Amino acid sequence: MFNYRKNHLRAKIVIITILLIAVSFYSGIIFSKKTEIDEKLVNKDTVFIGEVLNKYETNKRENIAEDVNFRLFWEVWDIIKNKYVDAGKLKDKEMFYGALRGLVASAGDPYTVFMNPVVSKEFADDLKGTFDGIGAEIGIKNGVLTIIAPLTDMPAQKAGLRSGDKVLAIDGEDTAAITLDEAVNKIRGEDGTEVALKIWREGFEEPKEFTVTRGKIIVKSVKWELNDNNMMVIEISHFNSDTDELFDRAVQDTIKKNPKGVILDLRNNPGGYLNTAIETASEWIEDGVVVIEKFSEENKNEYLARGRARLKDFPTVVLVNQGSASASEIVAGALKDHDLATIVGEKTFGKGSVQEMTSLEDGSSVKVTIAKWLTPNGINISEEGIAPDEEAGLTSEEYEKDIDPQMDKAVEILNSKEQ
Repeated sequence: MFNYRKNHLRAKIVIITILLIAVSFYSGIIFSKKTEIDEKLVNKDTVFIGEVLNKYETNKRENIAEDVNFRLFWEVWDIIKNKYVDAGKLKDKEMFYGALRGLVASAGDPYTVFMNPVVSKEFADDLKGTFDGIGAEIGIKNGVLTIIAPLTDMPAQKAGLRSGDKVLAIDGEDTAAITLDEAVNKIRGEDGTEVALKIWREGFEEPKEFTVTRGKIIVKSVKWELNDNNMMVIEISHFNSDTDELFDRAVQDTIKKNPKGVILDLRNNPGGYLNTAIETASEWIEDGVVVIEKFSEENKNEYLARGRARLKDFPTVVLVNQGSASASEIVAGALKDHDLATIVGEKTFGKGSVQEMTSLEDGSSVKVTIAKWLTPNGINISEEGIAPDEEAGLTSEEYEKDIDPQMDKAVEILNSKEQ
């Protein structure tokens, strides 16, 4: 489980998710430093008495390279409070948190974000795999709000949303300059309510509007079955808190049934916990590097396989698409670089950064990008993604008819290895 104490925990944009999943909206591998959170501070009904704490701090700040006059902050504060046409509707706490969001946003990184106490708690709850939303991962891709991964059988997928869809408007509001947290706040909502998304998709002559009814999202991250070709298909939708146990059961079942091959389906998997990704890859990789954490050219960490490798002797195909991001890219990249699997599908999303999340004393938190991920062979996941060994697309027509040429290609490859 996600831990609020001072344990070190690593999780994935992207990323991180909408909740849609809320993990989704901030998806990315997360390195967290947590302190105790007072539950009353994440209660939307909490009443604040209006005391201004630490308004003036005279100690010299070692990490400020030039003079900064914080009186300007209070001058702007007073101007807004005194002159804004609807000043009576302003809430001091929201103004303060808005200023902190702007401060963090100045980094220019969509995955470096400030989260108020309510959003911080939602983020942690979402990592448990239960939440209200539309059931899709979103991210900013080439400056455009994009559907990274709609979850199987969730409202977004049922409404017809696809990986790679560009979200041009939310309930009629343009998304051209929207941030991830703003998009999540607009898209997520209570079970049974609706949200309208204006979507552009390759092949559309013009954008189309999709109305999605939000629902209760309960996700088991791993599913597996032996298909008609005597191949074990293991689908991992997220690397979440339940993944290790479920994947271990899948591995045991695979060994018991002794299929002629394994198909690891990571399509539309936006990521999750780093440790879980390493545990997963280690079921194929007996020794060696799984992923490299790069802070700078001089400062790098190598994460090694755990040495089990129970699936190393099974021919394996990994399915990926543009909805595969972060932790799923770590697994795919590691198996590819160690020549333990054939990668089939489309080039992955390219979300290979590390976020450190620190809880603040009032229950809010700051998530900051501190490093990037490289595959064992040094491929920068954020810049290059994971390229498939065998390209295979999936058209809208095929999708609607339940035709899966990517899965068919995986079966073809494993059949050829048996000959």
